[in-house]
Amino acid sequence: MYSIAIDGPAGAGKSTIAKTIAKKLEFIYVDTGAMYRAMALYFIRNGIDPLDENAINAACADVHVGIAYENGAQQVLLNGENVTGLIRTEEVGNMASKTSAYPTVRATLLDLQRDLAKKADILMDGRDIGTNVLPDADLKIYLTASSEIRARRRYNELIEKGEKADLAQIEKDIIIRDKQDMERKIAPLKKAEDAVLVDSSDMTIEEVVECILEEFEKVK
Repeated sequence: MYSIAIDGPAGAGKSTIAKTIAKKLEFIYVDTGAMYRAMALYFIRNGIDPLDENAINAACADVHVGIAYENGAQQVLLNGENVTGLIRTEEVGNMASKTSAYPTVRATLLDLQRDLAKKADILMDGRDIGTNVLPDADLKIYLTASSEIRARRRYNELIEKGEKADLAQIEKDIIIRDKQDMERKIAPLKKAEDAVLVDSSDMTIEEVVECILEEFEKVK
């Protein structure tokens, strides 16, 4: 069985790229960010302060995040409820960035993530897959892009959905989230020493996909 780890900052296009590659290779795609977002949604719904680590730790005992697949697409379950369509808001993303730094939150999901990798060929994306979750992955990719490009992509995504969006605020949020992810004490966002750096700022989705598939051919 093979495993591919794709790490990188918020808005780098990890999910889009990972889904495309997983489909081409017929791998199981695991979006770990969605799992942290599901936990974040629980914290928001229950009015828990992201700065109150004790309250977050206590709440983790009441949270079960599961993964299911429908027609090959990952569905995220929060205590049995399919929350896939509820976890992509900026509010949930910001809560996830703050609370994913806590050891209890990470431990809650780590075993589930590693178990998934033992059962099938998988492609997993997140912030610390190559450095922490799957340190022995066959291929590690660090996918990034400039904050300006990432903000523009997110802005266009929201506009296409008919939502209001402020480009300057989105970029500001992305820069803050990068800082939080890179400076957290537990499993910070960083490029694994043996990861291949892919900067998608000036690349199309197709070019990024082709680049990563070429890298995978080298390790097969």
